[in-house]
Amino acid sequence: MRILYGVTGEGMGHATRSKVTCEHLIRQGHDVKIVVSGRAHSFLAKSFKDVVEIKGLTLRYVDNAMVKGGSLTQNLLAAPGLLYENVNAYFDKVIDFSPHAVITDFDSFAHLFGVRHGLPVLSIDNQQIICRCKHDKFVKHGALVDYRLTKAFVMARVPGCEHYVITTFFYPKVRKKYQDTTTLVPPILRSNVIAAKKRARLGDHVLVYQTSTSDKKLIPTLNKVQGQRFIVYGLRRDAVEGNCVIKDFSEEGFVEDLAHARAVVSNGGLSLVGEAVYLGKPVYSVPVQHQFEQLMNARYLEELGYGLAADTIDHDVLRLFLNENTKYAARVAGHVQDGNSVLFSTVDQVLRGFDKAEKKKRRAEVNA
Repeated sequence: MRILYGVTGEGMGHATRSKVTCEHLIRQGHDVKIVVSGRAHSFLAKSFKDVVEIKGLTLRYVDNAMVKGGSLTQNLLAAPGLLYENVNAYFDKVIDFSPHAVITDFDSFAHLFGVRHGLPVLSIDNQQIICRCKHDKFVKHGALVDYRLTKAFVMARVPGCEHYVITTFFYPKVRKKYQDTTTLVPPILRSNVIAAKKRARLGDHVLVYQTSTSDKKLIPTLNKVQGQRFIVYGLRRDAVEGNCVIKDFSEEGFVEDLAHARAVVSNGGLSLVGEAVYLGKPVYSVPVQHQFEQLMNARYLEELGYGLAADTIDHDVLRLFLNENTKYAARVAGHVQDGNSVLFSTVDQVLRGFDKAEKKKRRAEVNA
């Protein structure tokens, strides 16, 4: 099949996950054209020959918090121009591709193209779990406004797909009306993370990943935790400050440091949380404020006993968490995941269904 694959460019998690899925699709003999925005374009263009850059929306962060008003205003002002540029990109570089189906990783433009041209659309992302599953009160407690806003946004982003594959390390009940069109699968894992499983161990350092460079309190706070060694990624520089080794991004180095970490300190993004859980690492999760999806991940993480959800990186709380590291490690060691096998078999099954439906439609048109 010819598949148009749309990837949202906000953050790198969607890009790294989509890379894994696209590689599988190509191995299965599909012809894949990727459309993507932001930093994710240059990342995916290194691995695939057919990648189209579009303009995407952005989020603003200040002191580890998403600026809701600023992000909304920024996106509203940019939206008309982005729509014009993306329509041109699609007509210039996508229409002649004549895809048979669309896969969207939270990308609304690929989804719109599929709907507009009557193509079957498959959604593969983690956000849909917010609106397509039931969540207990502990998940939404104190965050009803963010929950409702996020739920409405997610529902409006890629509505009416033929099927939704949701990646997750926790498994709430799917709402009855969505059960026939929704499948929950384990988090998508990079091949080098899967390979690192055999050599993973609880080492003597704590891996810290910071998605925003605006948090100026991080390093001073970590330096207050005596007797610990932290390896910090995400600040986009190399340095040594007290007990912190700050490293610029290196995929190979990051995976190695993750495999040998005794614990992980991160936001609540699914990519790293999913990789940490797969490799048996307890997680101290500080979700970005007003990002309900991250808050939800952190609270389920704590509910499962895989780690701790916290509002901030507090040196006293972090010290207590690390003192309980053995307890958390024992719980997360019980997590079971067979690489990406469930994801791949699910996607293959859905695409076979798309292909079968299309052939049936063509036969009906011929016989009409």
